[in-house]
Amino acid sequence: MRKPFIAGNWKMYKTINEAIALTNGVKRELLDFDKADIVLCPPFTALSPVYELLMETEIKLGAQNLYWEKEGAFTGEVSCVMLKDAGCEFVILGHSERRKYFAETDESINKKIKSSLAIGLNPICCVGETLQEREAEKTIEVIKTQLTGCFKDLKIEDLLGTVVAYEPVWAIGTGKNATPAQAQEVHKFIRGWLTENFSSGFADNIRILYGGSVKPANIKELMKEADVDGALVGGASLEIASFTQIVKNAV
Repeated sequence: MRKPFIAGNWKMYKTINEAIALTNGVKRELLDFDKADIVLCPPFTALSPVYELLMETEIKLGAQNLYWEKEGAFTGEVSCVMLKDAGCEFVILGHSERRKYFAETDESINKKIKSSLAIGLNPICCVGETLQEREAEKTIEVIKTQLTGCFKDLKIEDLLGTVVAYEPVWAIGTGKNATPAQAQEVHKFIRGWLTENFSSGFADNIRILYGGSVKPANIKELMKEADVDGALVGGASLEIASFTQIVKNAV
């Protein structure tokens, strides 16, 4: 049975002091909670301070992005080596906001995934369709294209720590969320694609998260679906009460 996985994507929120306060609150509520894998993904500036607070807990640290080169003259970028050094075990890659605002492509995300895997940093690979694509009934086509591009030239042994997150773009930060049935339809397709392109054993073990206006009130119903293994939580991860309740309700 796949262990539930809940990750909080803090996006471009929280100063260092605010991040410390939020982390301490999450720790207080979930310190002995072992029924789910929990990952906090603060902005780059708060990674090290948050890691210091998480070191003796089971809560893991994740980053929100990376650049695929290990080092070099790439002003403003952060490498997988730097993230690993800051204490990260996970990194969110291919988030729709990165695709929309920073012109990331499946090709660049593939490079980032390869870079992270090479150093033992587990990617949380995001896929998802826009409202226009869903209304045009192109959801499955879009997801297939994204998966094919993001996982190009990778083998099962490369991907063992990988997590996939389905985030319908039309549900991110809008207050709208996919119904459990809509989420399950796409998650089932993703698991089927992984079976077809890698193996059933691999597909059965990989965690597939739902992201898009996840709240304490809707996580229970989402988690009842066979192929929904957790959530990538955005806005609701910025408050201690809402995030910790999501974690508890997920199990």
